Amino acid sequence: MNWIILIIAGFFEVGFTTCLKLSNNFTNVKWSIGFLISITLSFILLNKATQTLPMGTAYAVWTGIGAVGTVIIGITYFNEPATFWRIFFICTLIGSIAGLKFFASH
Repeated sequence: MNWIILIIAGFFEVGFTTCLKLSNNFTNVKWSIGFLISITLSFILLNKATQTLPMGTAYAVWTGIGAVGTVIIGITYFNEPATFWRIFFICTLIGSIAGLKFFASH
């Protein structure tokens, strides 16, 4: 169950980084509130997940989900470049996250 909580926390990390960009330096109230809600929920859920998961593994997975998700949002919605090397290293990051989860119990 805590892996699911950690994944949701990672999604909220993607949410707060996206809201941060859309907040226009915190001048857009709606996106600023979205940022505050997302970052709060992300940290609360990360804290909950680290009660049973190894802290280093949980943090690495949380930041990895956030990084991968934020890059995908950037490419999809903000027209950021999708170069070969960018996609290659995102794929290696995904592989690393999967490896951390797989070997966390070994």
